[in-house]
Amino acid sequence: MSETTTDLGIGGMTCAACVRRVERALTRVPGVTEVQVNLATESARVHSQSADPDFQARLRRAVQDAGYTAVAPDHLQAREAHKWQEALPVALSALLSLPLLWPMVAMLWGEHVHLNPWWQLALASPVQFVFGARFYRGGWHALRNGTATMDVLVALGTSAAWGLSLWLLLSHAEGHVPELYFESSAVVITLVLLGKWLEARTKQQTTTAIRALEALRPTQALVEQGEETRMVAVQDLLPGDVIRIQAGERLPADGVVLDGQSHVDESMLTGEPLPVLKTTDARVTGGSLNGEGLLRVRVLATGAHSMLAQIIRSVEDAQASQAPIQRQVDRVSAVFVPVVMLIALVTALAWWAQGAGLETALLRAVAVLVIACPCALGLATPAALMAGTGVAAQAGILIQNAQALEWAHRVRWVAFDKTGTLTEGKPRVLACVVTEGATEPQALATAAALQGASAHPLARAVLHAAQAQGVHALPVQDAQQRTGLGVEGRVANQTWGLGSLRWWRALDTRKPVLAVLQSALDDWQARGATVSVLALQRDEGWELQAVFAFGDEPKPHAAQAIAALRAQGIGVRMISGDHERAAQAMAARLGFQPDEVLAEVLPADKANAIRALQAQHPGEVVAFVGDGINDAPALAAAHVGMAMAHPEGGQDVAMHAASLTLLRGDVRLVAQAIALSRLTVRKLRQNLFWAFGYNAAGIPLAALGYLNPMLAGLAMALSSVSVMTNALTLKRWRG
Repeated sequence: MSETTTDLGIGGMTCAACVRRVERALTRVPGVTEVQVNLATESARVHSQSADPDFQARLRRAVQDAGYTAVAPDHLQAREAHKWQEALPVALSALLSLPLLWPMVAMLWGEHVHLNPWWQLALASPVQFVFGARFYRGGWHALRNGTATMDVLVALGTSAAWGLSLWLLLSHAEGHVPELYFESSAVVITLVLLGKWLEARTKQQTTTAIRALEALRPTQALVEQGEETRMVAVQDLLPGDVIRIQAGERLPADGVVLDGQSHVDESMLTGEPLPVLKTTDARVTGGSLNGEGLLRVRVLATGAHSMLAQIIRSVEDAQASQAPIQRQVDRVSAVFVPVVMLIALVTALAWWAQGAGLETALLRAVAVLVIACPCALGLATPAALMAGTGVAAQAGILIQNAQALEWAHRVRWVAFDKTGTLTEGKPRVLACVVTEGATEPQALATAAALQGASAHPLARAVLHAAQAQGVHALPVQDAQQRTGLGVEGRVANQTWGLGSLRWWRALDTRKPVLAVLQSALDDWQARGATVSVLALQRDEGWELQAVFAFGDEPKPHAAQAIAALRAQGIGVRMISGDHERAAQAMAARLGFQPDEVLAEVLPADKANAIRALQAQHPGEVVAFVGDGINDAPALAAAHVGMAMAHPEGGQDVAMHAASLTLLRGDVRLVAQAIALSRLTVRKLRQNLFWAFGYNAAGIPLAALGYLNPMLAGLAMALSSVSVMTNALTLKRWRG
């Protein structure tokens, strides 16, 4: 049975303890294999193997039985429209709490104001039991399920302050005005509500990347039907449909240009700042913005199969995943609240035993309970991951999951595939030398026939050269690809082969290469050209007929990218299937040292080359960068695989085989991806430091009497907001 993934929105979670409780409830559902709950997105991702038609209903019931609500996965977006409605309880709670604070404010100016005790009770009670009802509900559900959460701490602490004040009010001697603490309970609840509201606003900023990508989807498309056109809903488009995109419109689907010419803005998808010229046969991506011209496009992929949908899904997967360090935080959170409750009890008993009185002892315990709420612990890791992955997506870097991000920041070695990654990947035929009795048009016609069904860059170069010279490819039969070597087949009733020098040597032919061809070979290899040979099979063996030289150019910023990696202290390697001299010549142009080049490596052996590099540097993280077409084994073998989107497609392979996908062919994205991963992990660690730091400093101060409950509540609210704000500083990253 195949594994399925179910996304749920979870309402009512307040802290890391809630996360663990929801995970435990969902894990108990039969068929569930893995659960990931994210406090920052208030969502759960459930991996399962279940044929039960009521499986999703059982998941929702498990969430509800745990004391939370299961809602649609897009509940955060829906809640955006009602953000000011959510602020109303905070505002009303603050209005009721401010009069309770007035006597304390007046004392700053030397005024002694006494608010009637019964008025204090009337103002504090609605805050405690109406606006604070959420804490009682959450706390009751938590205790009923044998756990303790932030709601338990807030409910216990504020109830103790309110109850103590009521007892003092009812039992005080006549004529004596007791010191009451209604303002502590009301202000703490108000501050906690304010902190949660600010936290929710900040959370929504971390999801701006996904919302911005979703906004790129147009709702309608203009489809050609015969000689007429009509508007249809984008979800009704089918592969093969021909659509028209006017100037200034967004492309509704992935496709290939049939007619027209225009500059297309792909910046929201790939991070490429400049519009890209699209002409006939160019690939276009749904969500990109058409510039000045009319385009006729044949649809290739729609809906969930489109590039935009895959990008959104990739970002969502990364933001829903848990970093390995989060599991350690969850284990701490599981025991955190019970330990805090024990500390609060010990604090109360210690102060009471020292003769401080029941009132003082209870207030010290309340301060401990309030300041120790573990909200910041639950937000520290997911907030940084969400901000980091969102910013990366906007820059054209897709991070598949949190583990990939943690691995990427430790990269010490980067190995590059050459063709299509470091070079343009668009080689052209520089020259063709033929033996006596053969002609260049005949050689091109035969080579074009053999390469007709191949998607290899050299094959396209042969076909373009034949087309440019007006040479028509001959019919071919029984063509067989020799992976990494060449192709063989029957042309004009003769067996021909076209391949690399490695293929030629593998034929075990003992015939010497003609002097004119050998001279051309030596000259081209010295200049860094890639060489292919055309041979004819005769009764006495294979006979060389022609030699082709192919030239490729380095990508514009490839040498700069290699230098940037060196500046980060990262070692580099280049892996190429070219002959040693050709590979070294290109490597010199790119800035590689001779000992940093691995030449004559077949595609199937690239993974072994990566494993060899890992074996040479045990304990160090090795990354591999390929174009995502034939590099899947090497991408999977590396600790961190970075797939560079290919101009002719191949993104599906890239996104499945690699840890990171670079959505445009700029090699500088490699250094940027590593730098961003390092910055994100740094923010993550800073968040954890502050989350633990608030509690490490705040709990002893509260226990020793240096913090009253109101200051403790303010510190607790600030801890969550500061963690979220620190994560959002990642949005200023510009590469």
